[in-house]
Amino acid sequence: MGRIIVGMSGGVDSSVAALLLKQQGYDVSGVFMKNWDEQDPEGPCQAEIDARDAMAVCDILGIPLDAVSFADEYWDKVFACFLEEYRGGRTPNPDILCNKEIKFRAFLDYALAQGAERIATGHYARVRCHEGEIQLLKGRDPGKDQSYFLYALGQPQLARVCFPLGEYDKGEIRAMAREAGFPNHGKKDSTGICFIGERNFSAFLERYLPAREGEIHDPEGHVLGRHHGLMFHTIGQRKGLGIGGRRDDSGEPWYVVGKDVERNILHVAQGAHHPLLYHGGLIAQDIHWISGRTPRFPLAAGARIRYRQADQACTVTPLDGGRCLVRFQDRQRAIAPGQSIVFYQGDVCLGGGIIASAIDDTASTPEAASG
Repeated sequence: MGRIIVGMSGGVDSSVAALLLKQQGYDVSGVFMKNWDEQDPEGPCQAEIDARDAMAVCDILGIPLDAVSFADEYWDKVFACFLEEYRGGRTPNPDILCNKEIKFRAFLDYALAQGAERIATGHYARVRCHEGEIQLLKGRDPGKDQSYFLYALGQPQLARVCFPLGEYDKGEIRAMAREAGFPNHGKKDSTGICFIGERNFSAFLERYLPAREGEIHDPEGHVLGRHHGLMFHTIGQRKGLGIGGRRDDSGEPWYVVGKDVERNILHVAQGAHHPLLYHGGLIAQDIHWISGRTPRFPLAAGARIRYRQADQACTVTPLDGGRCLVRFQDRQRAIAPGQSIVFYQGDVCLGGGIIASAIDDTASTPEAASG
């Protein structure tokens, strides 16, 4: 059996990934990735706990563990882009970019240089070879499937990756960790920004981007109050608007329905199902196809515009500039520019892109190129 290096986060998932690979007879070692500047006085105190948990698991398994810093790569390739997206009024997904640039590029390059044949992570996803193509598949557990975060990977990465947890559900993973005596078997799943962790997000973001106050408008253009910065808000957001519960007799809460970056205006409307929250389509950019080949258009697929969403029937057609026009069978709620749309056919993840804008009228969009 070949050598595999596992990205050990200190969590239960990567721990069991290493356990399963060792049970299968692989030569397993671990790497704990340190990707945020530890000199940051408000840095993630959780990192030290995670490192200790990873070491404890590796001691039980009898495998070596190295700590490797990719902090420079993380800042240049992930965090700088993260800030630029927020500066432009969009809502990015740093986990997807982190997977592409750090876990499956910087870490993979490091592992191959150390003589490993492949790397492994604790993602709930699967890969298979089908007719000469390596496909990314959903994890068997629909509640934990993480293929959405992996759509930016390509054939070279998938050829060197294994996901040992893809066939299991979370309950089985925790049971295996408990049986193995891992001290982190009941550890809470991590949330927050990839590698930065849980913290007061608004205060954290304001350390890097100056906030600019502006007006909050209702659909009729009335000024309801002031926001502290467009970057703190996303489409569909309800809490933290600071404008009270109502402005009329409906009693419905307010939701963010749009952001005018140029005029620095936050647009809100009342009701969780206000028509302004729904759109029939979107334009996506930075499209990536996992197969490395452009599919035949128009493409009928299922799509997700957020993690854990059920696949939504849609049709995809190409636009100029490497963009795509996506029309949904059912109108979608809270389409947020900057987030990712990911395409599927059954269990197979085809790829995806970044949401540029939500649309309703195809006549208002650039003419689709011929497929």
